Amino acid sequence: MAFERLVEKLTKENLWLYILKMLSESPDYPMGLKKRFGSRFGFEPASITFYMVLYRLKREGLVESEVKGGRTVYRCTRRGEEELNRAVRYLLETSEKLKP
Repeated sequence: MAFERLVEKLTKENLWLYILKMLSESPDYPMGLKKRFGSRFGFEPASITFYMVLYRLKREGLVESEVKGGRTVYRCTRRGEEELNRAVRYLLETSEKLKP
């Protein structure tokens, strides 16, 4: 049970990390991201949750969007990359502290 809670916290409850990672590698439209998500990270978030997180990332200035060929394409901003790097550093530091 404890391990399952950890997995939940590090995946679905921190979906923003995974979305920023994918968008820092290449811009994409939401359904394109979602289709690649499960095979890339091993879990599939609910569509509404995925869109809500994407909307919040845009509102916070961590991603931006533009319409191309009738589709809205998102990309990670410089601020988004900085926040992603900050989060990854934190996770690595925490992991080091927890090692036996």
